[in-house]
Amino acid sequence: MMKRRNFLKKAGTLTATLPLMNSLITDDILLADGMRKISILHTNDVHSHIEPFPSNHKKYPDMGGVARRASVIDAIRKNDPNTLLLDAGDSFQGTPYFNFYGGELEFKLMSKLGYQASTIGNHEFDEGVDNITQQLQHADFDMINANYDLSQTSLSGKVIPHNIYHLNGIKIGVFGLGIELEGLVSKKLYQDTRYMDPVAVAREQVQQLKQQKKCDFIICLSHLGFEYSSDKISDRKLAGLTHDIDLIIGGHTHTFLDRPVMEKNAEGKDVIINQVGWAGIDLGKIDFYLDKDQQKRSSASIIRLNASLSKMNC
Repeated sequence: MMKRRNFLKKAGTLTATLPLMNSLITDDILLADGMRKISILHTNDVHSHIEPFPSNHKKYPDMGGVARRASVIDAIRKNDPNTLLLDAGDSFQGTPYFNFYGGELEFKLMSKLGYQASTIGNHEFDEGVDNITQQLQHADFDMINANYDLSQTSLSGKVIPHNIYHLNGIKIGVFGLGIELEGLVSKKLYQDTRYMDPVAVAREQVQQLKQQKKCDFIICLSHLGFEYSSDKISDRKLAGLTHDIDLIIGGHTHTFLDRPVMEKNAEGKDVIINQVGWAGIDLGKIDFYLDKDQQKRSSASIIRLNASLSKMNC
């Protein structure tokens, strides 16, 4: 069995210590100091890329693939059992796998990999809202969205606004936000789905999760997009207009970040924003540490799923 450190090195890991950390401190020192650790793994906009890109692809030769992602996730979980795996939407559409199976394979594979939650991207609607309902029978994970009113569709009662996950004695509240569908998706596909203001909804969700349910960490699974040149709401704008969100896991704009971005919230506190491109090429990893006084620290890495994993015995 390859040691985790060597495994991730060969997987292609870019590691960043975030400003939340006072200094570069190892796991051993932090945990010996009485801190509790959780790890957040995340993807976005995988777009039905089940297999790696071909070796002759001009931009992403032999990168990505569900099997490689599964190997990395398994290696991380063996070392860090307190791990949450999340997706920020658009798992559908992009290869013939979706054209043939309509999303069944994507949800089955996400279930096999042990995702705990995903949010709804605009491309989930490409075969209509009723197709999402049909494919959710194959999903052994939560579908989370708080700003789509789905009460007049077949998805009513099948999508939850948020959920709370308990890891290592830590309460993690996760809520989801989706992009406005009008202009992106045909009305006949999203039917009576009603879009609600994501900022107002985020504030309501945070109030519930932080104030009422006393969560230690709050994560937003966002399919709003990283940033725009217009006034359109984005992850960066959302961070600045809200408070008490610790991490925004983004999607939609296919933004490859070398390291997470730190944005100040409405109270001047840091919010971590991360997005890992598209097609399952990268896997994001955010480690959070919580001390006895509820003070938080964090570190992050981007794991590139490349050809070297094919030669590994994982």
